[in-house]
Amino acid sequence: MQLRYNYRAYPNASQRRALGRAFGCARVVWNDCLRDRKQAHAAGLPYVKSAELSRLRITQAKRTEERAWLADVSAVVLQQSLRDLDTAYKNFFDSLKGKRPGRKAGPPHYKSKKDTRQSIRFNTNAFCLQGDGTVYVAKVGNLKVKWSRRLPAAPTSLTVTKDSSSRYFLSFVVDTEPDILPEAETEAGIDLGLSAFAVLSDGSKIDSPRFLRRAEKKLKRLQRELCRKAKGSKNRAKARIKVARQHARVADRRRDWHHKASTQIIRDNQAVYVEDLAVSGLGRTRLAKSVHDAGWSAFVRMLEYKAAKHGRTFAKVDRAFPSSQVCSACGFRDGPKPLHVRKWTCRACGTVHDRDHNAARNVLCEGRRIVAAGRAETPNACGAPVRRAPAPAQRGEAGSPRKGQPTQAGIPGLLGQGARQSFSTGA
Repeated sequence: MQLRYNYRAYPNASQRRALGRAFGCARVVWNDCLRDRKQAHAAGLPYVKSAELSRLRITQAKRTEERAWLADVSAVVLQQSLRDLDTAYKNFFDSLKGKRPGRKAGPPHYKSKKDTRQSIRFNTNAFCLQGDGTVYVAKVGNLKVKWSRRLPAAPTSLTVTKDSSSRYFLSFVVDTEPDILPEAETEAGIDLGLSAFAVLSDGSKIDSPRFLRRAEKKLKRLQRELCRKAKGSKNRAKARIKVARQHARVADRRRDWHHKASTQIIRDNQAVYVEDLAVSGLGRTRLAKSVHDAGWSAFVRMLEYKAAKHGRTFAKVDRAFPSSQVCSACGFRDGPKPLHVRKWTCRACGTVHDRDHNAARNVLCEGRRIVAAGRAETPNACGAPVRRAPAPAQRGEAGSPRKGQPTQAGIPGLLGQGARQSFSTGA
């Protein structure tokens, strides 16, 4: 399976300028190729092939006066940008034909230099791990990296990202074998909520940390300072960075907490069942801020790929299942209840239920039924995985065979040091 490992990078001033040029060149190639395809479609011409775009917008463009600066960056960056455009079009076409599950994918859009997130990608021909713990990137140099842990295998792809708070990250894609955990005796149904982040079928509750609510006071002050700055001024740019960094701290804390909570649940339970919530719909209600602060979608994705990685069973219960209406003791459906009703008594058997605990028990029963029907990702009797959930790194991630490249697994400069575990890297 493929996994992605993220590390913080600290480029110096010249390296930041080189990365800025690479971000800009990749963006220009994307926009030029996208414009050609849109113009061909408007004129009724056939779809422009990637080989033709590579020849016109990369190879020949470097020889022109207005695009000569494309030669200042690695050619791999430009080719990967074109591959990303091809992937975006493929997702769009597959979505139109119904071949792509999930939400509908729209057509590719033009990129702007004012986008808060910039990224470029490299294959193994354009980067390698150095013996001193740095990472060499073609036409950028040796980047200083904060290694939180060793890579389990030689990486096949590298993505360099600059976020809205001007932080740089290196994202490695590696092929790894599943790390099967010892079999556990318990199973868990999970009911996600706002008052309590999650309630498990055994009655245990996970309180919601509400990171955004706790940081709201400081965010309001920083946002007021930003609004008072003149547009286009340097002081406004500095104030924007302060706001972005505060939001990044909130997101980092939430992500770290999600990783720790999801890892603990996966380690303690052989099977995990969770309700498939309509988060995008709830995000348009009066509860939007609390819903986004909870981060249910990210948490469920972590449960899904960690279950695949560690050989656990994972299943989603349909959102239409009435988990809050059915009595988990006798199965009587007692009808819908408003959100302010946290406890209720079954009219058939007289059992007093806690709303969330009852829903978690119903999710557990429904999840077991789904697995028994063979419609969920679960190991078979021999321990081999059946329809494993996808790992965080996409299979379409570009890579190339390592033809004698010095790239190797682990961090050569840190082979003698114990690698500290960091849940925030996402594996």
